[in-house]
Amino acid sequence: MERFLVAGGARLAGEVTVTGAKNSVLKLMAAALLAEGRTTLTSVPDILDVTIMAEVLRRLGCTVERADATVVIDVPATPRHEADYDLVRRIRASIAVLGPLVARCGMAKVALPGGDAIGSRGLDMHVAGLVKLGATVESEHGYLIASAPRLRGAQVWLDFPSVGATENLLMAAALAEGTTVIDNAAREPEIVDLCQMLTAMGARISGVGTSTLEVEGVESLSPVEHETVADRIVAGTWAVAATMTRGDVFVRGGRVEHLEMPLDKLVQAGAVITPGEGGFRVVMESRPKAVDVVTLPYPGFATDFQPLFLGLNTVAEGTAMITENVFESRWMFVNELVRLGADVRTDGHHAVVRGRARLSGAPVTAHDIRAGAGLVLAGLVAEGVTEVSDVQHVDRGYEGFVEKLVALGADVRREQVPDEPWL
Repeated sequence: MERFLVAGGARLAGEVTVTGAKNSVLKLMAAALLAEGRTTLTSVPDILDVTIMAEVLRRLGCTVERADATVVIDVPATPRHEADYDLVRRIRASIAVLGPLVARCGMAKVALPGGDAIGSRGLDMHVAGLVKLGATVESEHGYLIASAPRLRGAQVWLDFPSVGATENLLMAAALAEGTTVIDNAAREPEIVDLCQMLTAMGARISGVGTSTLEVEGVESLSPVEHETVADRIVAGTWAVAATMTRGDVFVRGGRVEHLEMPLDKLVQAGAVITPGEGGFRVVMESRPKAVDVVTLPYPGFATDFQPLFLGLNTVAEGTAMITENVFESRWMFVNELVRLGADVRTDGHHAVVRGRARLSGAPVTAHDIRAGAGLVLAGLVAEGVTEVSDVQHVDRGYEGFVEKLVALGADVRREQVPDEPWL
């Protein structure tokens, strides 16, 4: 096990580069299963989740090779159809192989996934959508087992604009017979990225970027080369970090059109944000002002930003209300912030944050990817040293997090957690 040691007091300044989106590339890797042959993905982040998904694909019979930011996936004519529990339990995105495997193989056996401990994220909409497309789906011994000789197009209404369900149904519908309409579909940039890759493979999709997607199924798809969309959550993390530390950071690769609401909140907090060629600059000269946040599906304020803005508000001037509408268990992070001296009270979906001039370094634990990043940012503005443990969560979503912080002037290092002599 490893931990981060974060010394407070540094002002972040310089340039940081954002790579491809974790929340997109894992689904693009799954989409490669839809076509026999070599699919090439570029701008792939060097993160733990990509390594795990690559192994998931290898066990399905694919050859996966990586060179720098490029991943090549060679898919056999008949992939294996079972995704094992020991890997699937580690990342929730592995459920994205369900739709492609049913579409290509007529059968899929996928272990129920794991991932971040941020609340219940059922698969009911995935299952109901596949059943609408003609699949038989059962749950046995911790596995979802789906089968269909050939999927058929159908009208599917999602009760909630679930990103995962939208992605699985898009991929399944691409090879279904007839036309599928997905209503109340998710609209995230990562969904658009998947649609663009599927279209390049030969899929027929209309309504891209809207809440109604229409997919006309085709007999087969072809492998392609595709560049992964930039990671808006990582870009937003660096923007929040610059604001919290009263810094001056150029976020290269960040796309302001994907970050309108969080960047607007940072402007309300007092930051000056200037779009530039290839990214945007964030400059903050004073203590941030408190900003209220309400999480909603895209284009609303993304739930992944909530821990970051909660952390920002702990050192802001004034009081803020944070409302979490997406995941019911994302307040586990609050107890760790309180250990740093934050004044946060939770009540149901709401958290009230009263800003303090400074926090105090202490040992804390990262429970998920964004909470881990948020704790590191809080440590940057705390007196003394903050020890952040369980940093494998951060590694799942951020490429070279410590190295990039150090390059911006932070005093952060990674170290092995020493063995306790009494164990």
